[in-house]
Parts: sequence; structure tokens; C-alpha cells
Amino acid sequence: MDKQVLELTKIRPFLSLLFAAFLSLGASYNVSAQSNTDFAYLALEPDIVTNYIGDSSRKLGYVRVTVELMINSVDNLEVAEHHMPLLRSTAIEIFGSQPEEKVKSLTGREDIRRAILKALQLHMKQETGGEVIREVIFTKYLYQS
Repeated sequence: MDKQVLELTKIRPFLSLLFAAFLSLGASYNVSAQSNTDFAYLALEPDIVTNYIGDSSRKLGYVRVTVELMINSVDNLEVAEHHMPLLRSTAIEIFGSQPEEKVKSLTGREDIRRAILKALQLHMKQETGGEVIREVIFTKYLYQS
């Protein structure tokens, strides 16, 4: 037992130093993360529910997606809200033109997300002359064939 106590007393200063290092790293991380909060989130509400093309022309599936937009700046939030009908319409059109295998696969889902992001950024650039949308996020993604 005395040997175990002796080993613990040797390790204790090392553990204290290690704990202090983790705390200082966490504090510096929080400061840098808090300094970059000039963005906002905007939901395309209600959820997007639309048909997509099935494997045969006689069969349609449907998809229901909750879409959140990351807006570049809090100042652009009102601009994005003003253009909400255009944003929703664009997302619905892109989903409606996708084949079933793309809707159902993870890589296809990512391709759809990127296509929506590009289209929304292009529309907002044409309408406002600036970058408004930073990212498109799917928070719920359901499909049925």
C-alpha cells in the first residue's frame, strides 16, 4: 500500500498540470469561437414536402425535408426573409427534379444539398448583389417511395 501512495504522490502534480493545460486550451477555444458569431440561422418553414421521380415513370416518391439556412450576417437576415418565397421555390424545384437513387443515398443527399446551396447563393447574388447565404443544413430528411 505504501508503494501505491508513493506512486500517486508522484503522479498528482503531473495530473494537476495536465488539467490546467486542458482548462487553458478550453478557455482560448471559447474566446475564438465567440468572436465569430456574426451569422444567423433561418428556417425554410414549413418543411419542404414534394414528389421526386421514381424508378419508373408511373411511380412517384415523396420527400420531406427541414431546411435551415446559415446567413452570412445578422444584418442580412431581413433580406433573406424578404426573399423567402424565392428560396423555398428553388429548393422545391431542385428536390422535385432528383431521381430516386439520389434522394435515397447519402452521397446523393449531399449532392442535392450542394446544388441547393449553389442555386440559392446565385439567386441571392442576382437579387441583392451580395453573398447572403453561407450554408444549407438539412435537419430532418424523410423519404418514401
